[in-house]
Amino acid sequence: MILVAVILRLCCNLHYMVLSSALNVGFGQEGYFMKLTQTILNKMNRNSLYHVMGIQVQEAHGGKARSRLQPKSAICWPFPQQPHGGVLFTLMDTTMAWAVWSQLDDGYNCTTVNLDIHYTRPAKSDAFLCTAWSTYKAGRISFVRADIRNPKDQLVAMGQGAFRIIPVDLLK
Repeated sequence: MILVAVILRLCCNLHYMVLSSALNVGFGQEGYFMKLTQTILNKMNRNSLYHVMGIQVQEAHGGKARSRLQPKSAICWPFPQQPHGGVLFTLMDTTMAWAVWSQLDDGYNCTTVNLDIHYTRPAKSDAFLCTAWSTYKAGRISFVRADIRNPKDQLVAMGQGAFRIIPVDLLK
């Protein structure tokens, strides 16, 4: 379980870097990640990581973000129709990052420093909704909380994380 979570974490860091360069929205007055339009969300949702896992970012603005997971059977292990905990971790990490991105100044991105997650019940469902919100910013660190719920609005996981705010140039 720990190895899977570490591998997923590394994949997420790589996917943030690849996607930031793939956006191709420029560094001008419009910013790099700050104008999170539906067009940008749609483009980001087409990436291979989200597709394989069944993640779709629905919205991100004002320090808040919401994503949906419709897990594919390939990521439901060791039990059928129950996604691996590392998948829920990735969903939460991704949604938290979008919450941070939505309030950054032009020319900045973020990367996960720490994320603690608590699983409150088995994740037995065909869909999950993750909601994340920024709670505090201190210098170049943004603190975020999130929860994941099933369609019955039952809490499946909750977590908190810290994200380092970095200049976009560091991602090149």
